[in-house]
Amino acid sequence: MKVAGTLLFSGAVQFLLGLIIAEALYPNYSVSGNYISDLGVGSTALIFNSSVFVLGLLAVAGAYFIREAFKSNFLFIILIPTGIGAMMVGLFPETAGVMHTIASLVTFLFGGLAAIVSYKVEKSPFSYLSVVLGAMGLVALGLFASGNYLGLGVGGMERMIAHPVLLWAVGFGAHLLGSSRDTSSAAKAQN
Repeated sequence: MKVAGTLLFSGAVQFLLGLIIAEALYPNYSVSGNYISDLGVGSTALIFNSSVFVLGLLAVAGAYFIREAFKSNFLFIILIPTGIGAMMVGLFPETAGVMHTIASLVTFLFGGLAAIVSYKVEKSPFSYLSVVLGAMGLVALGLFASGNYLGLGVGGMERMIAHPVLLWAVGFGAHLLGSSRDTSSAAKAQN
């Protein structure tokens, strides 16, 4: 669990920090008016694309260790396309057209589902929070697809899809790290 937690936590945190850096460096960037993927072209392309690729790579690796720790094929099956989708977003920036759109959709959809499905391997109250975060991302995805941005603009609504899932990944990673400590402490206490 410790390895899976470290991978998921690290992937999400480095991407959030990369996102903040890219937003600050991108000329005239608007959080509400620009898509997140606008950061993947131009002067911030290297920062954004490498960061989202690393996010996906660490999610795929984390999925493997989650399957080993929990014997949960279902969560593994949901996390794999989430990670592959994120890697594809990094490889196919928005200038790649339909490939980028498909990669983004896969990442957003399976990321929200992963947060919801993870409740099976989490303890409460985090299990309930994971469902809420996943549902928030999926509802925002539906609103985004319908063109209803609730006054947030395209960038603001896109962040309502991505950020709940990223916050879940940070929390889930930390939860797994904390669970690992609990398991280690319990094993030491039995000896």
